[in-house]
Amino acid sequence: MTTIGKGALLFLGGVLFGTAGIKVLSSKDAKKAYTHCTAAALRAKDSVMKTVTTVQENAEDIYAEAKQINLEREENEKPVVSEPEKTVEATEENEI
Repeated sequence: MTTIGKGALLFLGGVLFGTAGIKVLSSKDAKKAYTHCTAAALRAKDSVMKTVTTVQENAEDIYAEAKQINLEREENEKPVVSEPEKTVEATEENEI
């Protein structure tokens, strides 16, 4: 068999295989399988979105608590400014 003959047979085999594949893929059973796969993918998406929402809410809570901790720490670290005490000498000068 020549190279051209082998190529022609491979081409015809591909065409037949492709035609049979299209018929199989467009059958009712295949459509039912696609529908079930799509439904499973949608359920998985819903599950992932619930998990993402939970993680997002937890992250927001953690962020808010961390900000509060830092605010409290800042307030505790501020130096306390006290009024200068009046000395006895200052009081005596005011009385004169």
